[in-house]
Amino acid sequence: MGKYDKSIEQLLDVIGGKENIKNYEHCATRLRVVLKDDSKLDKEKADNIEESKGYFFSTGQHQFIFGTGKVNEVTKELDEYLGKSSSDDDGSMKDDIYANLNPVQKVVRILADILVPLIPALVTTGLLMGLRGLLVELGLEMTEDVAGLFAMLTDTAFAFLPVLIAYSATRKFGGNPLLGIVVGLMMVAPQLPNAYDVRGGSASPINIFGIDIYGYQGSIFPAILAGWMISKLDKWLRTWVPKVMDLIVTPFLTITITIGVILFLLGPIIQVIESFVIDGIVTLINAPLGIGYIVFGALQQLIVITGLHHSIGLIEITLLSDTGLNVIQPLTTVSMAGQFGAAIGTAFLMKDQVKRTNMISSAVPTLFGITEPLLFGVNMRSLRIFGSGIVAGAVGGFLIYLFDLAATGMGITFIPGLLLYTGSLTALAQYIIVSLAAFIVGFILVRLQGKAIREEV
Repeated sequence: MGKYDKSIEQLLDVIGGKENIKNYEHCATRLRVVLKDDSKLDKEKADNIEESKGYFFSTGQHQFIFGTGKVNEVTKELDEYLGKSSSDDDGSMKDDIYANLNPVQKVVRILADILVPLIPALVTTGLLMGLRGLLVELGLEMTEDVAGLFAMLTDTAFAFLPVLIAYSATRKFGGNPLLGIVVGLMMVAPQLPNAYDVRGGSASPINIFGIDIYGYQGSIFPAILAGWMISKLDKWLRTWVPKVMDLIVTPFLTITITIGVILFLLGPIIQVIESFVIDGIVTLINAPLGIGYIVFGALQQLIVITGLHHSIGLIEITLLSDTGLNVIQPLTTVSMAGQFGAAIGTAFLMKDQVKRTNMISSAVPTLFGITEPLLFGVNMRSLRIFGSGIVAGAVGGFLIYLFDLAATGMGITFIPGLLLYTGSLTALAQYIIVSLAAFIVGFILVRLQGKAIREEV
């Protein structure tokens, strides 16, 4: 007799018997079941299973909430009861889940599967990076050795972000993750000029065949594309490369073709997109009636997801050089604040303490200007959450237009960004107001959609 025999008996009765189970798995708090025939589920009994805290249906999965720890034990006993016939094939479960998603949901789920495993590293690095920036702005002087050590702690994960993403993406798409690591390292190899330095004007790209080439530091989608290409090439090559040559030919062609496409085809395309983005932002900011402020405040974090946000620094430099003021800094902050409010709102929707804590941990680096953990760990899991942040950022952007608010510097945002407004109490108060307004709107919009969001994440 198992501890949860009664719960399992009730569960099987609710879902129409064990023969109606197509697949199942568990997450941190829920047992998620895919059924052959959804109509056989007894909805009236679904919320009354012993030890279960509730039931809901989302993305083709019947989800029974048992709570942290308990769900592991229930699933283990269910495995034993069914002889593990329904849970052995992890890939099959994922296929069943994806089959029930619409195209947009599939894209969001794929991105989450690739990026969420990286969150612990990004959270830690983001906090350290924000702390360093705050200490420097407060006037802390570091020796060259201390600064170098700090740089190692704060810059490594983001400088080698394409390596982490290429590894995770290759693994997600079913390729050899070690090949993903190699291609990722090539994308940020020291022989290539650093992308941050090139965009900042302190380094020049190398030119081969008339094409400007530099590193992919901080890039996201090129690394995902690399992981996808590696997995597809690896599988395709193995269908015709003789087995006696497979160990040499397959990885050689996989790596060289992938990095060739990334450097000589994708690189020029990204350069064109960057130029388009920069010119578009300049035009947008100058749009009448604050329209540009609203749109930029809404969508700045969308640019972060693409990895093109580093190019915006060129516009900030130009603005400071020409006018001494930088409106992009507060617009970036309210865009962050809107997403931050949406993330915190989502965290407090979670009944499971572990899930709530993880979401808050992912969101905290945003206070220091690092939003990747928040975006990939929380907001991109649901279009409702991300959309709430977008609306909140738009509200903040409109307030900035009304206040005619601009910073006197660049390079820091959110809490460290307060230091750019210390010369004027009015500007400092306005900066706090617009940030709080964006946060509150994002928080409230998520809370208003609480039930739907809770089902999605």
